[in-house]
Amino acid sequence: MKNLNPDKASVYLVGSGIASLASAVYLVKDAGLEGRNIHIMEQRDVAGGALDGSGDVAEGYVIRGGRMHEEHYVCYWDLLSHIPSLEDPQLSVTEECKAFNAEYVSNAKARLLRSGEILDVSSYGLSKGDQAAMLKLWFAPEIILGDKRIEDWFSAHFFKSNFWLLWTSMFAFQKWSSLAEMRRYFIRFIHLLPGMNKLENILRTKYNQYDSVVLPLRHWLEGQGVQFEMQRQVVNIEFDLAADRKRAQVIHYLHDGEERQIMLGEQDCVFITNGSIVEAADTGSMDAPPALYGKAESGAWSLWERIAAQHEDFGNPGVFCDNVDLQKWESFTVTLKDSVFHDHMEKFTGNRAGTGGLVTFTDSNWLMSIVVAAQPHFANQPDEIKVFWGYGLYPDRKGNHVKKKMSECSGREILDELWHHLQITDLMQPVVEAGKVVCLPVMMPFIDSLFMPRNPGDRPEVLPNGASNFAFLGQFAEVPHDCVFTVEYSVRCAQMAVYGLFDTGKKPLPMYQGHHDPVVLAKAVQALNR
Repeated sequence: MKNLNPDKASVYLVGSGIASLASAVYLVKDAGLEGRNIHIMEQRDVAGGALDGSGDVAEGYVIRGGRMHEEHYVCYWDLLSHIPSLEDPQLSVTEECKAFNAEYVSNAKARLLRSGEILDVSSYGLSKGDQAAMLKLWFAPEIILGDKRIEDWFSAHFFKSNFWLLWTSMFAFQKWSSLAEMRRYFIRFIHLLPGMNKLENILRTKYNQYDSVVLPLRHWLEGQGVQFEMQRQVVNIEFDLAADRKRAQVIHYLHDGEERQIMLGEQDCVFITNGSIVEAADTGSMDAPPALYGKAESGAWSLWERIAAQHEDFGNPGVFCDNVDLQKWESFTVTLKDSVFHDHMEKFTGNRAGTGGLVTFTDSNWLMSIVVAAQPHFANQPDEIKVFWGYGLYPDRKGNHVKKKMSECSGREILDELWHHLQITDLMQPVVEAGKVVCLPVMMPFIDSLFMPRNPGDRPEVLPNGASNFAFLGQFAEVPHDCVFTVEYSVRCAQMAVYGLFDTGKKPLPMYQGHHDPVVLAKAVQALNR
């Protein structure tokens, strides 16, 4: 029902991740709303959701994670094509990213390591049975897969292949992750399969995604008058539910410890980011591990549970948030007042920083990977400071060298384990002892929640049946055929929500369909057969 009047509407956006930021852009640009009538309500004191980046030289820099990009993110690149770069307002953020990637071309020469040696990954190591299972999955309708796990479909051999090691470390899929989501990834990124062993055609932002994406978006939105209302935690939304019409009526939120309400007028609407992959994350230190929190410390998941209790069309959050031990993994960001490590990695891998991407230690009990990005990785990072990022997919396993679970390790102990796998302890120990390294680990209890096995209906539609003034956004709203854990998914949600509730004359941009191209399909099959 496109009956909302942009001249009279106020829009409330719950959460400040990229789905909300993109929605605000399209509300201004395409729906014609006045910026002052758009309110972004964020429970934290910083915007951006999972696109984060913070810190300084003294305390150390932190990025919880980073999203990889590629050229067919049509919604994402469209969004950023309207946003000026902060460093050069004559360029859009899209143009800035393209210029950066023209200089830093992904061509990973040390994608997988074992015993400190670079593995040959020219072959994916798939058996004929593995290949047959993959092709069968491509052509299987999603509806018949239900909540099957990846391990329900593939043989034990598949999980020992180079392909799986590349895949699981690149996308953070687990054996117990959703088979339906893996199928979507196969189809959506089929054009990347021939170069996946070298991370070819993977694109990145100039800096971390907070500096490169969130800050320019916020700067543009504030210039349009959009209201960023920080430290306002939405705790519930009341709906009027009729047989043919669903309407959001009241927003309940906390601010300064006091519960307040917003009564929604006839022309007002609310966009809800339901769930969060970085909710309840905790940061440790060089001398202490991060804490593991759960739903009790999570505003986003509690909110979705209260909303979902009101109608079956509002999804099933428990599917995604009730098994923290299957969803969590741990990242770490390392700040160095020394170039020894970066110099070593460039020489060892043959990749200039920013061109190699993930380096995965296949014999690591934690399945640890690191990324040495182009420097500087933060806009405020001095030239002499170096930063890199890493993560362990299995934080509950004991290390090979440090005989503790990763989740129990301090930043110092994580570095000890890393130096062991790279066989550079003697090189790096003096740097650590001189106080020139800060490693900040981050535990994220819900980071893989979007990959949990699910059934149709567990994620609510962006616009549920009969929704007259509300939409769901983000990684836990249902976008047919597209892939979660991508910025493209969130921005496509935004287009669906804005163009669905307001009469803009626009539709979401068409999705790339590489699997319909016989040349792309043939190259993918050939790559799997290497």
